[in-house]
Amino acid sequence: MGELIAFYLLAGIAVATALAMVITRNAVHSALFLVLNLVVVAVFYLLLGAPFVAMVQIAVYAGAVMVLFLFVIMMLGAERVGGTTGLRWQVPLAGAMGAALIGGTLFAFLRAPAGLAPVGSPPVPFGDPAAIGERLLTTYVLPFEITSVLLLIAMIGAVVLARDSGPEGK
Repeated sequence: MGELIAFYLLAGIAVATALAMVITRNAVHSALFLVLNLVVVAVFYLLLGAPFVAMVQIAVYAGAVMVLFLFVIMMLGAERVGGTTGLRWQVPLAGAMGAALIGGTLFAFLRAPAGLAPVGSPPVPFGDPAAIGERLLTTYVLPFEITSVLLLIAMIGAVVLARDSGPEGK
């Protein structure tokens, strides 16, 4: 019963921080609400018994990616978000899509016989860093290496795009 209460409390916090992230006009505040949302997702992973994934969630997303977002926001001087964009059709479309998402979620939840069905217990080494590393470097070595090459290409592309292409940069 305690896990269910913790889940609903954390779900409320996750929804509130997601809404605050979208609604706020200050880009820095929006990024900080996203950090809080990512930390709540990490706590969900802890409740599911996956401590490694929770720590990776905090280190990679709430740590590295959000620091990168904040640096970009500060470098561009885009702390304030908003104003007129000239695309007035986006607001009603976003409202309709949000309503459809909420309606579909409620329909699926209410159609289930008892809400959420209990799931069987995960395998014993679930979330263990050694088991994840072994699977990553044996079973999934090709997708792992392809991902590393794609990240390297993206990094080189970012450096090429960011370098000064003026007359003194050539």
